[in-house]
Amino acid sequence: MTHSHGNLLGEPAPTLLPGNPEADAALAAGTPAAEVAANHPTVSAAWAALGETALAEGATIEAYAYARTGYHRGLDALRRNGWKGYGPVPWSHEPNRGFLRCVTVLAKAAEAIGETSEQERCTQLLRDCDPTLAP
Repeated sequence: MTHSHGNLLGEPAPTLLPGNPEADAALAAGTPAAEVAANHPTVSAAWAALGETALAEGATIEAYAYARTGYHRGLDALRRNGWKGYGPVPWSHEPNRGFLRCVTVLAKAAEAIGETSEQERCTQLLRDCDPTLAP
């Protein structure tokens, strides 16, 4: 007879951030990310969009700054929602994606400017949040 046991160390339940329907609708409608970020500065998805665009345009320092802002806004939101600095933050939950995208942009921008320790820290955070994100 086999037994299936969960994590006996008691890993916390996944943290699921609440959405922001107004900001989400604005982004989906094509409202410029800078406008959404100005109107909803706590929404990581707006900062992620700004960072992704800057990175694609070769504006690495701007991408780093946007991603860093969204990352910190996301950490604040995660903590408000019970995250203790560890545990799952699944990509499958749409409202988590803004934060996770910011961490991804931050890792890429850090790598581009040679900030290896930041790139490694961000990559590990992605692995810790959702192992499917950073092979």
